[in-house]
Amino acid sequence: MKKIIIFCILILISQNIKSQVKDSLIDGSKHQIYQLSNGEIYTYKKPKLFDFITKLPKDFTGTVKDIGKKDNLIKLGASAVATIALLPADQYILEHSRTMGEKIGLKEVARYNNFGPLSNVPPNATSGIYLLGNGTTPILLSIGFATYGLINNDYRSLNTASGIIESLAITGVFSQTIKRISGRQSPAPALQDGNSGGEWNPFPSFKAFATKTPNYDAFPSGHMMTATSALYVIMGNYPDIKWIKPIGYTLIGVLGFEMIQSNVHWASDYPIALAMGYIIGKNIANSKMNKSGTKNTENKKFTYNFNASRAYGFNMIGTNITF
Repeated sequence: MKKIIIFCILILISQNIKSQVKDSLIDGSKHQIYQLSNGEIYTYKKPKLFDFITKLPKDFTGTVKDIGKKDNLIKLGASAVATIALLPADQYILEHSRTMGEKIGLKEVARYNNFGPLSNVPPNATSGIYLLGNGTTPILLSIGFATYGLINNDYRSLNTASGIIESLAITGVFSQTIKRISGRQSPAPALQDGNSGGEWNPFPSFKAFATKTPNYDAFPSGHMMTATSALYVIMGNYPDIKWIKPIGYTLIGVLGFEMIQSNVHWASDYPIALAMGYIIGKNIANSKMNKSGTKNTENKKFTYNFNASRAYGFNMIGTNITF
């Protein structure tokens, strides 16, 4: 799985070569300007070494402000409705996902091996998929972008590297806060206790949460929030690379299924996590550049219109297509 991640990093950062980059001085500071294919211009300032730490307060306040925006409130409202709708089906989905997981060869538990200083080396596909939402993957992605950015003096890549680490920290703050409020039981201990859908014990004590974490930390999924926010940081900085979205969405979907079939999460743990990951990732991505220019409206390759007529005693409907 790590080889696949590194391969994707290499393909992704190689796309930078196709961007139109210009260096310029703005207010005495050096910037890099990227001309996108749609006419927009992204201007990046060279990030400082510890931006991934010093920018965290701004990331947090920016996320809180973005939560209050109309579009995001609608998304959060829809995710809340989806959560409520999924709750009655959680147990059913969990049981049937395990059956499907067995058929396609997934293990019931994600385990890792040790290799030198590394303690989370995945020995199989199940563990590799689970690693996608682990902090290791954003760190690997950040290292890849940072390495490319330093070698090629690419400000966009460097800002993306910083943004991915920032998203990891901010998702940790929000996911852990909501988990400690909701106190939802994870599937594994719920199955042992015979609690269909898992118990909810809001505001567990710090001692209880620390000593019996699986009994209180299911909602929302931190892995899902982490993966989604990192994806939107990358997509926000590289909107021209169209394959990022379908591949990213597919990997997140696979991650979601794996965590259900291995009794880590309920399906209803995901909607809020996805919405929050989107808001966090978008906020951090947008904070990394100044956007200017006007989007070009793509010329249609053809136009069409419908028409109706009567011929030989029949009512007919047709379409005129002009290339």
